[in-house]
Amino acid sequence: CRKDGKMPPINDKVDLDGGKLLDSSLIVPSHYLLSAAIPNPAAADLAKPVIITVHGYTACNFEWTEFRDWAKGYNDFHVSLVLMGAHGRDYVTFRSSSWEDWQAPIIDEYNKLRALGYQKISFVASSTGCPLVLEMITANKINADVLKHVFFIDPIVIASNKELSLVPVLGAFIPYTTTSLDAGENGYWYKYRPEQSLKQLEKFCRKARKELEKGLTLPSGVTLKVYKSTSDGSADPASAVMLNKGVKLSNGDNIDVVMVNSSLHVFTRLHGRASFSSSDTELQLQTFAEIHSSL
Repeated sequence: CRKDGKMPPINDKVDLDGGKLLDSSLIVPSHYLLSAAIPNPAAADLAKPVIITVHGYTACNFEWTEFRDWAKGYNDFHVSLVLMGAHGRDYVTFRSSSWEDWQAPIIDEYNKLRALGYQKISFVASSTGCPLVLEMITANKINADVLKHVFFIDPIVIASNKELSLVPVLGAFIPYTTTSLDAGENGYWYKYRPEQSLKQLEKFCRKARKELEKGLTLPSGVTLKVYKSTSDGSADPASAVMLNKGVKLSNGDNIDVVMVNSSLHVFTRLHGRASFSSSDTELQLQTFAEIHSSL
């Protein structure tokens, strides 16, 4: 019913999937990663808090450039934009990747910044980036001694599209699915989702749910705040409920969960969208300010 390895109708001039529109961080990493921008930080740099941003499945660090640009209006913290592994390159690379591949650069940047001497590191993650960050923390893949705050924007633990759970079966017949993008999103998101990567996403979300059902405890001194859109076409609001029930602070207290009035997935990203309202802009800026004030 299908041909293994069948390629979608990729337009190299427009689609990120084609491999000719590489993510800019692969060309000039110093414009995105703090570890590359300041390889020899001074004491004044090390004294400032750092926020590492993590994007979602099929996206790239374009998802957090607005936050980085907003942060330039302040001089009291750093922002480092991580590109998840196998992202921002081409369809074939994405197709052959695992969720561990996606996670690896997040761990790498944290370890580099910690080794450089930064003492106050936090994460701001969106969508699939959220459970990837949670897993690396609770599985002790990083030393959390300098980790301070974690912020999740529209985390996906339960997908809004229930067909994701059928991917292990449907993948035998459908080599890829196609995502509709607004014109301004072309070149920044994968348009085609290989069934192999969808299987990885389904597998990882299932793993995340099982761990949350067992219960997870954050390291001492680490906080977690979850922001979740009330109506989201990608991440079911029940994801926030599972996180609220399944994650505790080290002292046993509940994490902070905020439901926001939005229908946008990753409501903090407005660039590239065909349209958004003044309320969307207000919510975005309010959330940025709340994250900043928490540092």
